[in-house]
Amino acid sequence: MPAARVLIDGPNELVFDYAIPEGMDARPGCRVKIPLRNRASTGTILALAKEQASEFELREVLELIDPDPLITPKLMQMGHWMADYYGAPMELVMRALLPEAVRQENHSEKTRKMVHLLETPDEEAMTKLSKRASRQHLILTLLQAAGGKMPLSDLGAGASASIKAVAKHGWVEIKDEPVRRDPDAGEAFLEDSPLSLNSEQQGAIEQVFKEIETPDKPMLLHGVTGSGKTEIYLQAAQRCLDAGKSVLVLLPEIALAPQTVQRFKSRFASIQDQVAVMHSNLSQGERFDEWHRIRNGEAKIVIGARSAVFAPLTNLGIIIVDEEHENSYKQDTSPRYHGRDLAVLRAHIENSAILLGSATPSLESFHNTETGKYQLLKLEQRADGQSMPIIRIVDMKIEGRKYKGAGPAILSDPLRANMEKKLAEGEQVILFLNRRGFARSLQCPACGLVIECRHCSIPLTYHKSEERLICHICGHQAITPRKCPECHDPGIRFQGYGTEQVEGVLQKVFPTAKLARIDTDTMRRKHALRDTLKAFRQRKIDIIIGTQMIAKGLHFPNVTLVGVLNADLGLHVPDFRAGERTFQLLTQVAGRAGRGELEGEVIVQTYTPHSPSIQFARHHDFGGYADQELEFRRQFGYPPYTHCAVIGTRSTHQRRAEFTLQNIHQRLKKDLPQGMVLGEPLPSPLVRAHGQFRYQLMLLGSSARQLSRHISNILNQTPPPDDVTLVFDMDAMGF
Repeated sequence: MPAARVLIDGPNELVFDYAIPEGMDARPGCRVKIPLRNRASTGTILALAKEQASEFELREVLELIDPDPLITPKLMQMGHWMADYYGAPMELVMRALLPEAVRQENHSEKTRKMVHLLETPDEEAMTKLSKRASRQHLILTLLQAAGGKMPLSDLGAGASASIKAVAKHGWVEIKDEPVRRDPDAGEAFLEDSPLSLNSEQQGAIEQVFKEIETPDKPMLLHGVTGSGKTEIYLQAAQRCLDAGKSVLVLLPEIALAPQTVQRFKSRFASIQDQVAVMHSNLSQGERFDEWHRIRNGEAKIVIGARSAVFAPLTNLGIIIVDEEHENSYKQDTSPRYHGRDLAVLRAHIENSAILLGSATPSLESFHNTETGKYQLLKLEQRADGQSMPIIRIVDMKIEGRKYKGAGPAILSDPLRANMEKKLAEGEQVILFLNRRGFARSLQCPACGLVIECRHCSIPLTYHKSEERLICHICGHQAITPRKCPECHDPGIRFQGYGTEQVEGVLQKVFPTAKLARIDTDTMRRKHALRDTLKAFRQRKIDIIIGTQMIAKGLHFPNVTLVGVLNADLGLHVPDFRAGERTFQLLTQVAGRAGRGELEGEVIVQTYTPHSPSIQFARHHDFGGYADQELEFRRQFGYPPYTHCAVIGTRSTHQRRAEFTLQNIHQRLKKDLPQGMVLGEPLPSPLVRAHGQFRYQLMLLGSSARQLSRHISNILNQTPPPDDVTLVFDMDAMGF
């Protein structure tokens, strides 16, 4: 009897083998009902075996819930590739392929009772009803006005007896009908028409159309900020829909989803029900409905974050990856996949076109255009003919000398003066600071003590609104001490600043301006981000202060000034990509200025004004930065010239975490393939997090497949102790 390996639904994600009864057409990806202890449970078939491998007699599958697999063969093929390449168990890959909302028993289609008008009584009968049964007459009249059907709840709580009476005459009937839980319910989308393209855009879209017809190579659309990349995405999507094909649009941040959904639903307003949304802000019910709309073919366009790469679309015409350089596409739990790389793989499997877009492409993708793996499409001018914003650098070392003893300046004199001018002219301002909270840390000037998290090796951040010290790694909270816990000096004071403190400063400096803060502290309510951006677009808000949630992709024509309050955050960290990320972030946030008829200006506050990342961003010179950085990477053997893998261990016992990694290091070193470089086991930059000590080592190799298989073989032969967690991150993006 053949056997099936089944992933059981539930928080523990158990995997067991079951026998398949004769005549049952069970396939990988099918949902089944199986016996688990003394009850029936549900699960998903991971794989099939022709014969039972167990010496014990297996229990049989009880029932086939879905005769057709929920996961298409092509997605299953991608899943097996993921498991092999990223060294992840297939059951974890299946969790990524099939959302929890679809797998769990307690999520199902939502229904509501609808009253349908079957027959309208003649005029004489309606007249009699109006005299002797006015409520029945009203129900029939309302149904006629509503086009023949209405929700039962809309007819009022006391209408049930009257409806039953009308139903007895055969005039109406009550049916249970499915109700779609729409993430954008209540939003109105006004239809717009395609924009005329300039010569650069026209050349790019023609190449995209060719790829849609006969896919050949992935395309990298390198367009400066404001060059009209989104219009190319929209017209490419229209070409696919005209050809009867579907479209997948990937975004790096949920922050970009409201604006992108609005652009697509406005462009395709006549068929906006065919646009589906997939991201982590959806409720489980909304996720269930959107997934099934995609699988049933009701949705032809899918917009979502990295997990949307697994959307069950068929007949794919194009996959669009916006802001392809973003680290947000990298999953930080197993399987640690990269959404952009999987999108390229899926396009290959589905034989569809793929378009990667960015004003600051990743060096990996840009290098692929130089080697001929990708084709490069360039947009070097803004779509509206406007010039790029002027970027001015303010050296905060000089600025700090003006006000000795006053602590670090938050707003430099040039930035404050420019803000006053722009606000007086009725224009809008965006301030960017990639650090939330009120103060970075709390430090005693007498003994030097910094209040740290008891579970993580980082200082606690002060949040004034909550009057708490909060850890941004594990979420631990502590009461703010009035004096130093070590030496009891009452002079303990805050160091550094975050978005919350900046908001307080702005309220004092610009008391009449309307402010909004966008970070994960203020955007917890479900539609808070969408509503805030909508108010900003309608000019109800003058200044937005935000973290990287506002740094990219957003289009506000009335924004003429962007201020970067501390450009050095993230620049001086132990990561060879630190400079690249800083350059990308500065270029992207600068691109929010001057996107309308008015000229834009950007002021960058920094303590290291001569950094190549800042100087090349100042001149909007991606080519110059890429040439210099790629040469540095080539000399040191870093990606994109090699592939990078990180192996990490973590445990509440420091010595065990360290010893486990040293043991793995010795085994890796013993049979190390030629051309592979093995680093030493060292403490992680963040040596302690969530109460666990962390150690890591890095490997570099020219062949990704060879690197992945060598590591997987060693890890499979070296199981860690029970209290040590082992992490393998292929193509690691962070350390």
